[in-house]
Amino acid sequence: MADLILGQILTFSGDPFAQGLSAARHLSHGAVLVEAGKVLALGEADVLRAAHPAAKVTDYGRHLISAGFIDAHVHYPQTAIIASWGKRLIDWLNSYTFPEEMRFADAAYAREVAARYCELTLAQGTTSFCTYATIHPESVEAIFGAAQARGQRIWAGKTCMDRNAPDGLRDTAQSAYDDSKRLLQTWHGIDRLSYVITPRFSPTSTPEQLSAMGALWAENPGCLMQTHLSEQTDEIAWVKSLFPTARDYLDTYESHGLLGKGGLYGHAIWLEEREKARLAEVDASLIHCPTSNTFIGSGLFDMAGLKAAGHRVGLATDTGGGSSFSMLRTMAAAYELGQLRGRALHPAELWWLATAGSARALHADHQIGTLAPGMEADLVVIDLASTPAIEQATRRADDIWQAIFPTIMMGDDRAIHATWVNGRPSR
Repeated sequence: MADLILGQILTFSGDPFAQGLSAARHLSHGAVLVEAGKVLALGEADVLRAAHPAAKVTDYGRHLISAGFIDAHVHYPQTAIIASWGKRLIDWLNSYTFPEEMRFADAAYAREVAARYCELTLAQGTTSFCTYATIHPESVEAIFGAAQARGQRIWAGKTCMDRNAPDGLRDTAQSAYDDSKRLLQTWHGIDRLSYVITPRFSPTSTPEQLSAMGALWAENPGCLMQTHLSEQTDEIAWVKSLFPTARDYLDTYESHGLLGKGGLYGHAIWLEEREKARLAEVDASLIHCPTSNTFIGSGLFDMAGLKAAGHRVGLATDTGGGSSFSMLRTMAAAYELGQLRGRALHPAELWWLATAGSARALHADHQIGTLAPGMEADLVVIDLASTPAIEQATRRADDIWQAIFPTIMMGDDRAIHATWVNGRPSR
């Protein structure tokens, strides 16, 4: 039986950074028809109710129905250490991240955290995410299993590190290749799961390991590849000391076959002009992690400049370096960073980044990120009056964007009235 889901509807047919508000579609009394995990139709509620009288109706009233949020860069193994007292990136890795990641050699612990992370995402309206695991194959198995049980579309990969990491968190160039290849062959394309090739970043991989990952990507061009790029100035200096002949940070990937259209480059704050040009030329994806950038003191991402230059850009919490599991809070942080750079992002742009923009960055915009016939039925239902402060601000709104913006800036999990995954309510 089909489900007919009623409420205010918000979706996108294009990129509001390029097309303005014409890229968005809002129905004040709309409906989404869902069956077998797919969106069958979208339109006015009265019209669809008349056309599909046998459909099971779920009426969310004035709540807003959108495509589910998509978190394009996370570290699920850092779930337990989120909001640890902040230091610079390298200190934070050594003090918090690496000790916690060592625990994922225990498959039972990995499964416990993976299940908790998936539940946390769903509670925040996040239906898809792209995550780093640890060096342990068990950590990849755990997160794929947890997401598969909940029907989520995710990307995950074994993090590869063969230097500048503690004992117990180093693999080798060969074992990283072998483990990654086995996991890829086992999981990639199963249900809604995709493998992503995952060298953590240049400082923790030897040139030999980077080349091995580049070779694996060349053998499997249908996979994405994720890593970090130019997050902090001291990190960039470290990279230059480790790769003295490289033209820049990006060249440490490019020279080993790790630059391409399916590449996801987290942070990308301190880019040089050559790097920007090459990233645009290959149509790589840049992933903006605003709460992480402020929490660890990394810098201000140039959203306006990079979007104007045509870059693919996704939005991400970067948990646990980011300080929130919420994509609402992440949108708010992106707005705040945009203000500091002199470009206030419109609510339409923020919402697009958290849905269709992240889907495009992950090359999944033909599957998720918008509400349209044929798309997968991942939905979030937003209460636009979830707290007294938000309600009184929303009541004054003259249009949908003024109604949404208070929830972007002040909303939390109380605003998430329901989350639908693959056509079924998950909460």
